[in-house]
Amino acid sequence: MAKLRYYDASEKAPEPLPKVVAHTEFLRTGRIDRRRNAPEQRRYLSYEEVTEKTGRRLVAAGEATHKRINSFHTSIKFPKMIFHRTLAASPHLGYCHVTAATTRLARSSDVTWSFYFANFYSEFGDEAHFFDRIQTGYSRMYFAVAIEPGAGEGRMVINRNVRGNGLIFRTQDPKVALKNVLTLGARDEALRRIIRAL
Repeated sequence: MAKLRYYDASEKAPEPLPKVVAHTEFLRTGRIDRRRNAPEQRRYLSYEEVTEKTGRRLVAAGEATHKRINSFHTSIKFPKMIFHRTLAASPHLGYCHVTAATTRLARSSDVTWSFYFANFYSEFGDEAHFFDRIQTGYSRMYFAVAIEPGAGEGRMVINRNVRGNGLIFRTQDPKVALKNVLTLGARDEALRRIIRAL
């Protein structure tokens, strides 16, 4: 894959100068305006700058998502566990962890899960390449995965025993994602039925 270059699109382009003929301007002022002939210079961003900008946007979206989830009902409250990661080769792409909880899925014991969203859409692969076949359109992806303690202290890994790949749900629709997270966080079946009916 070719290395990407990023430039700062927020900088304003210089205002166009009024259209005048060069020789009449010289005769009038005695100066030659060379700014008009200079090509437009873009300020290119380093990968670190792009990573920082992407991270700020992901964290802001994570804060808003967590607030939206917790404002639904007083009996459903999730802990705020917001952190983000960007992809090394494409720092404009990243994902954000919003919250984690434990729930009982159908016909299984309690499962600990984490809720994420990403600013891209992809398939899920193995441990080495978790995001596989990334689609770089402007779509988002909301997903929850089952997790379990890993080998390192404080490290969590995907519990691939749940549904074969650890994926609990994946969607591009934020309303469907909200409904799924609230269903997973509901304490009893009566509240789950209410949420499913929405």
